[in-house]
Amino acid sequence: EMLQRAFHAIQKLMSENLILAGHDISDGGIITTFLEMAFAGNCGLRIRMDGPWNPLERLFAEELGAVIECHVSDVRNVLQILDSFHLPSTVIGETTEEKKILVTYHSQKVLESSMCVLREWWEETSYHIERLQMNSQCADEERKNIFDRKGPSYTIPFKPKPTPAYILEAKDKPEVAILREEGSNGDREMTSAFYQAGFSPWDITMTDLIRGRITLERFRGLITVGGFSYADVPESAKGWAAAIRFNERLRKMFDDFYHRSDTFSLGVCNGCQLFALLGWVPWLGIPDHQQPRFVQNLSGRFESRWVTVKILESPAIMFKSMTDSTLGVWVAHGEGRLHFPDPTLMDEVIIKKLVPVAFVDDEGRVDGKISQSYPFNPNGSPFGMTGLCTPDGRHLAMMPHPERAFLKWQWAWMPGYLNDGLKASPWIQMFQNAREWCDRVKAS
Repeated sequence: EMLQRAFHAIQKLMSENLILAGHDISDGGIITTFLEMAFAGNCGLRIRMDGPWNPLERLFAEELGAVIECHVSDVRNVLQILDSFHLPSTVIGETTEEKKILVTYHSQKVLESSMCVLREWWEETSYHIERLQMNSQCADEERKNIFDRKGPSYTIPFKPKPTPAYILEAKDKPEVAILREEGSNGDREMTSAFYQAGFSPWDITMTDLIRGRITLERFRGLITVGGFSYADVPESAKGWAAAIRFNERLRKMFDDFYHRSDTFSLGVCNGCQLFALLGWVPWLGIPDHQQPRFVQNLSGRFESRWVTVKILESPAIMFKSMTDSTLGVWVAHGEGRLHFPDPTLMDEVIIKKLVPVAFVDDEGRVDGKISQSYPFNPNGSPFGMTGLCTPDGRHLAMMPHPERAFLKWQWAWMPGYLNDGLKASPWIQMFQNAREWCDRVKAS
């Protein structure tokens, strides 16, 4: 019965935005709960406890309970709500910007240490396991870089806004094909993102195109989504690309779409790999042996992380007005490292500003040394490059998943001042940019 009351109390606190963080008390007792919250929050703690038990009994008892964090100004409201559900509660301390853990029991210090040192001890076993499972150099680099990391810093030089109702309710919306293959898994998020920007998204499979059920002629946009086409195998996008390149009718259909002046395209993750293998980015006509492509991550493993990227100056139509933004976004790929067989081609791509997005560190810096540092750069791409676009900006390929962050609640972490001040996720802007471009460039 108390567990039920606790559940409903937590739900009420969450619905009123009164909880900043929370953790159940289980294995290791309440002291483990404190430390795990500090490790994840990248902060320090000052804890004051007392009671009839000795410190070991109190701190390591695995009695059912929970620790929640709230703003100082909300403490009274939180305690009142917990009391209304007949749940015993007490204030036991506060978080601190100084990364130091101080726990007192009956005013006597029982633990005083650097949070960073304790976290490194906590990660020690995982670190040694990782050195056996992945590129050991990356494991060493991550251990060094996360020891005392500051946390991401975001910059948004524009004001994200929800798409106006009159656009969402319009009857003549531009149509986009959300193209998927066997093993694709990002189509629903992508469909939602384009729908929320005022498009009419169509769920299209490669089988639909191969069997002639539909063509690309009616669509303004072609979106190839992420996932694991042709199952979870190395370089799976090669099978997807082959289905197009070695089918004369499909190859012509895709070529015609690419060359139409009223179309745009976006390839994400597996779809990004596809665009490279089709030769769509950075431009058509590059010989296969020189064509940039996305290969196995330098870490040697699949990377699913919340990372920070910077939008760079480029002709990409979907990033109009977003230049110099530094944003959090999801990545989930095993083969995202951008490889240039011809180094001179990489130099040309950089000079022509055809790299619209790059990985950055917590300071938001983009340079060869910092942005290649793991795990800030999760795949080892040179200069943090994680996307390519064409010189006219209509065709864009990128490894990160903006469709998995186009709503604020999809963000793994967002500073409170941003969360309170933003009316919409910054990533919705790139989908709205595509819609505005379609409005300006009428269908041919």
